[in-house]
Amino acid sequence: MKLSYSSASPYVRKAFACAIARGIDGQVEKWDIKTTDASLALSNPLSKIPTLITDEGQTLFDSPVICEYLDSIGSAAPLFPAAGPARWAALRLQALGDGIMDASQPRRREIALPQDQGRIDYIELQKGKVSRSLDLLEKEIASLGQLKTIGDITVACALGYLDFRFANEPWRPGHPKLAAWYDEVVKLAPMAKTMPAG
Repeated sequence: MKLSYSSASPYVRKAFACAIARGIDGQVEKWDIKTTDASLALSNPLSKIPTLITDEGQTLFDSPVICEYLDSIGSAAPLFPAAGPARWAALRLQALGDGIMDASQPRRREIALPQDQGRIDYIELQKGKVSRSLDLLEKEIASLGQLKTIGDITVACALGYLDFRFANEPWRPGHPKLAAWYDEVVKLAPMAKTMPAG
């Protein structure tokens, strides 16, 4: 199978981190392609990354779908728990981590544009989403584990993206428990082998 690749994308990092956690990263070919490439649009009408093409030729897109597919391969313990409270907890954390990334990526683009009041308000709205999410994670630190669920992995990727793109806005002050958790899990293979660049 092949997975569209960008060393700067936190969503791509999330998918590769899942493959590593599952022990199947050797089966995943990196497909280096830009979102503006016409051949990506032929595979994914949204022309977004990550996009996964399975060995059977099926195309999957959006990181939650790709990660759940990767979780169906191999014999490692599942990242997506079976139905019940543990599954909802993992999916909730995944949504929170994805939400941090969803609020951060467009804000980065908006900061680079000429500023008017509408853009300033939009940037502040997105910053607020991230800030409230970090506060919740600090409060609920006991819900985070050692990259054993999709929730753990997604939150770690989101925090890594904040370090990567918003180093001038450090998130650690005010979140000591979350910072200590991240400093431990970033050393584990799924994070250590997927550090962003670019």
